[in-house]
Amino acid sequence: MRVEPIPGVPAATVDTDGTRLVALADYHAGIEAGLRYDGVELRSAAATRRERLLSALARTDADRLVVVGDLGHAIGSPFSAEREELDALFSAVDVPVTLVKGNHDGELESVLDDADVTMAPGHGVVIGDVGFTHGHTWPAPRVLACDTICMGHEHPVVRLEDDVGGHRHERAWLRGALVSEPFETHYDRSLDVDGDLVVFPAFNDRSGGTWVNVQGQDFLAPYLPAGLADAEAFLLDGTRLGPYRDI
Repeated sequence: MRVEPIPGVPAATVDTDGTRLVALADYHAGIEAGLRYDGVELRSAAATRRERLLSALARTDADRLVVVGDLGHAIGSPFSAEREELDALFSAVDVPVTLVKGNHDGELESVLDDADVTMAPGHGVVIGDVGFTHGHTWPAPRVLACDTICMGHEHPVVRLEDDVGGHRHERAWLRGALVSEPFETHYDRSLDVDGDLVVFPAFNDRSGGTWVNVQGQDFLAPYLPAGLADAEAFLLDGTRLGPYRDI
């Protein structure tokens, strides 16, 4: 499998073109400052997020980090806490970074001027033979032509119930085959769409998510769920839950 989740971590290794990448989505640096505006007071977990990411890079011997959108949290100008978190993060990361811009990354350029970061548009980038797109906009046709496509944005979560009525929610991976029809309708032409889509869980555990197995919950991406056939869900520890609609 070209995209291999790292057990217990909401990130994956991606081996492509002789390079090992670590990919993650929805880091949402500075999220606590955003939550404060909504009246939720939480101590910053910036150091915990940073150490989790640095540990994943070290244990996988990665050559590059790919952030599949929403590295930051503020949709507009970054909060001061967000700037501080990202400054500390990029002072510690010792591999080059590719950022696929998400809907929360509109004004991050000024924060990342001195970091070794390559910016890619939200509709995607191809590295080796793997495509990366955030998910808030339609993937570019060249991304859709890849055998494997990675996306974020959804923050997929499953609701799990036990036999006595208790329940909990867990972040999850989704993986399934792409369906060409919605993309061909959008682009109004035939496309080479025959790959798998991997929907990443949010790296940030405070960012909420789409409850994919709860009726009435809608996906955020404009091409889901129509563009994804028979997707299966997996927990962060690797547990295979089967088709997400049946959980």
